[in-house]
Amino acid sequence: MRIISGNKKGKRINIPKNLPIRPTTDQSKEAVFNIIYNKFDFKNIKVLDLFSGSGSISYEFSSRGVNQVTSIDNNHKCVKFIKSTANELNLNINVIKSDVVKFLKANIFNYDVIFCDPPYSYSLENYKEIQSLIFNDKTLNSNGIFILEHSKAIKLDSINNFKESREYGGCSFSFFCL
Repeated sequence: MRIISGNKKGKRINIPKNLPIRPTTDQSKEAVFNIIYNKFDFKNIKVLDLFSGSGSISYEFSSRGVNQVTSIDNNHKCVKFIKSTANELNLNINVIKSDVVKFLKANIFNYDVIFCDPPYSYSLENYKEIQSLIFNDKTLNSNGIFILEHSKAIKLDSINNFKESREYGGCSFSFFCL
């Protein structure tokens, strides 16, 4: 895995084999960042990375100038890896070990960009629950965007606030806005 752009552009990150993750491919990550880069001034936004796994998305946002990145993952090995890598690369990432649903229920902050990459085994009801928590509790700012990475096998266009879906490689990204 590598950081695609920003002040850490080209930096390779070696992910331990014992992490239970499915990292977003560099090609997919680059395509998604091309979409959102034109919509936001990265120096002035707050980002929430849910099911952050290896931290790939968080590193990319931080490298591109986002000063407030929060990563949430329930796996202690993933949390430890993200903290270690962020420290090594001098990236400002707040890493929290928590179940995503519990975090969202207790959260009092709002964000401009929320990226969510849950396990592909998630059901439509699981996706709806996360979307509901984000939009009903106003976790997403009014001009923000919620990006959900998921298997191409599931369609999320029936969920409230759905705007569009894009496919890259073996995965889909659904975009939600107010």
